[in-house]
Amino acid sequence: MYAEVLVEYPTKKIDKYFTYKVPESIQNISRGMKVLVPFGKNIINGFVINVFDDFKSDYELKEIIRVIDEEIILNEELILLGKYISNETLCPKIMAYQTMLPTSFKIKDKKHNYNSYDTYLELILSKEETKKYLYFYNKENKQTKLLDDILKNDKVLKKDYSYDAVNALKRKNLIKETKVQKYRLNRDHNLINKNKLNEEQNKVYTEICKCNKNEVFLLEGITGSGKTEVYLHLIENVLQNGKSAIMLVPEISLTMQIVNRFYDYFGSDVAILHSALSNGEKNDEYLKIIRGEVHIVIGTRSAIFAPLNNIGIIIIDEEHSDTYKQDNTPKYNAIDIAKERCKYHKVPLVLGSATPSLESRARGIKGVYKHLFLNNRVGESKLPEVHIVDMVNEIKNHNFIFSEELLNELKNTKNRSEQAIILLNRRGYSTTITCSSCGFTYKCPNCDITLTYHKGVGSLRCHYCGYTKHKDDACPNCKENALNYLGVGTEKVELELQKSIPELRIVRMDQDTTQKKGSHEKIINDFKAFKYDVLLGTQMISKGLDFPKVTLVGILNADNSLNIPDFRSNEKTFQLLYQASGRAGRSELPGKVIIQTFNPENKILNCVKNNDFNDF
Repeated sequence: MYAEVLVEYPTKKIDKYFTYKVPESIQNISRGMKVLVPFGKNIINGFVINVFDDFKSDYELKEIIRVIDEEIILNEELILLGKYISNETLCPKIMAYQTMLPTSFKIKDKKHNYNSYDTYLELILSKEETKKYLYFYNKENKQTKLLDDILKNDKVLKKDYSYDAVNALKRKNLIKETKVQKYRLNRDHNLINKNKLNEEQNKVYTEICKCNKNEVFLLEGITGSGKTEVYLHLIENVLQNGKSAIMLVPEISLTMQIVNRFYDYFGSDVAILHSALSNGEKNDEYLKIIRGEVHIVIGTRSAIFAPLNNIGIIIIDEEHSDTYKQDNTPKYNAIDIAKERCKYHKVPLVLGSATPSLESRARGIKGVYKHLFLNNRVGESKLPEVHIVDMVNEIKNHNFIFSEELLNELKNTKNRSEQAIILLNRRGYSTTITCSSCGFTYKCPNCDITLTYHKGVGSLRCHYCGYTKHKDDACPNCKENALNYLGVGTEKVELELQKSIPELRIVRMDQDTTQKKGSHEKIINDFKAFKYDVLLGTQMISKGLDFPKVTLVGILNADNSLNIPDFRSNEKTFQLLYQASGRAGRSELPGKVIIQTFNPENKILNCVKNNDFNDF
């Protein structure tokens, strides 16, 4: 038997398959397994891409040394998908496969076991013999208590008993240890009754369900129209037909809220994949998927590579988001990968958004995608009332960050025991620090853009490449104490808002406050539990989140992104503001949105004011 192996070196010169002989000692080799092979003078890892019985060669073939892992890491579909990514993005094949896998399954053998185990204690003798031992021993202590518990429960956790008692019984050959692999993420869930779809939702659901071929659906639904409810029913239908489903969301913060809804609907039949998980957690979730223990995968961009078999549907929420594109090699778009996977399985792909990308909308209009609509909010909720505030007039009254109207509305919201969201798409304290004496400005040595000051940690950071340096007390150029702090970020807004309305309970959510594990989920859960009055943050809070008590959304410096030299700046600004506006008034309580700008006549802002995507 022979095998074609793709080795671990990600270079174009050896971007091909190498044929090895399979020794008789290896009986169970198959495509997709990770193996150890000799390569030149080295011994390295590789993936088995093909296995065949006969091969003619003019030279002696080297033999595979051993199979590293008998789990089939790459199934037939993922092997084909890796070839597609390599051809489309011009990256080495091994790099394409590496991108698909979590750390524990990647090609490099790090000699680290990411599996976690529980150790149980069981009887070696029969129950009758153990009872006889207890009868003749006739002494109550920790050892007899342990044996009694095993007799009642068949096995017990080792960690619940004293080290001395366990070791004494092991020396007497009365008990033995067995290890059972455990998963780190086992969420508690309360299965709830599923909501019924309204007439508009049911029409969309029926249209997608009757599709039994590969087709792309563009679901354009206004904010609060119940797109997630449609997704839940579509996935339930797929599961009833014995198939599996993938759902992608753009932000980790959004993953948490969606996952909790899915746990409540589908119990433990859900795996999550995103970058905030530890390597061990990713390993566990991946094993669940490979072993067929779950049939639904939810996550951010990389979850599109989940090794599910028999996929019945793929759903991509907020399809317009930039986060579905990977910036480093291989530079893939998760939507393109989803299309390939849906073609392979001959199933529908659903792209959902309140503000689809202009390319997707054009394809919907031309009939390349099947265009479906949800034009009304669910239940009694109505679209919020949007006000545009001219900051030119406010600055004359010395209101530099918050308009009078926004501050008054925040006080009224607090008095009504309701909540507010404040959006400023710029983190940090000040966006620029300059010296008024010599004109020096702190800039990144790599990117040549101004460094942002983060007051909490006393550092200056580049938000493009990550360069960080300590802020000086005086100007590093002329040594004068003449440093000016220009521009505002979320950190400064939080401090100024607390000064203006001291009674407000404010929580900030941006990349600086969500670096710790579980911080996204904690902030969202605390805000939902009404521990805070105001959620202040960057664009990560602008889409998908659903808080029934939020009746006010304030957007600061709304026109900033209109000035970015990008042909998509209008589109991205509209999407951001429209999505952020949609966080208000999602229950029976009426919502209000205040947009602060220096360009109140701007066409884009007025499209947001009128909730009119068609006009945009």
